Amino acid sequence: MKLYVATGNAHKIREISEILPDFEVVAENPGDVEENAPDFTGNAFIKVRAVASRHPGCWCMADDSGLEVSALGGEPGVRSARYAGEPGDTAANNRLLLEKLDGVSERGARFVCAIALVSPDGKEFSVSGECPGRIVSELTGSRGFGYDPLFVPDGRERTFAELSAGEKNAVSHRGRALAAMRKLLGECAG
Repeated sequence: MKLYVATGNAHKIREISEILPDFEVVAENPGDVEENAPDFTGNAFIKVRAVASRHPGCWCMADDSGLEVSALGGEPGVRSARYAGEPGDTAANNRLLLEKLDGVSERGARFVCAIALVSPDGKEFSVSGECPGRIVSELTGSRGFGYDPLFVPDGRERTFAELSAGEKNAVSHRGRALAAMRKLLGECAG
């Protein structure tokens, strides 16, 4: 079954394909949509509706995810990809996060992922997943993307960027949200 996913991010497509192997995952750029919702679920729906309008009668999905740091009042939050400004720049985002946390001992954080789905008959669904953890003081690891080299999930000693894809997917926010989505897709399609 084909699943159009609203993203241009090859890393997300790889993770989604690994977690939903029964689907033919097709990346579809949502276009110049303005992600102006106050939360991850709202932004996911903005993107999935744009893709669903171009693929009526098909399964369409979008995620919106980001990092929330307790000591920063939830920043970067829905602005995670553009934390240091437009256009998004991963290295600049990571530098800004480390600057803002300089001298801060409480580094609790969580990754959040919201996934929105539009079914072939136009029904809308959403699921979410979280992964609590902490921010380390320097970039560590070469895998993953975004803030992965700075984030250690609870119960682990290594950053997301040091974990194998399977290890990360088992505990990550996106892995948890996609597990819920896999169940929902099975119920809807079955």
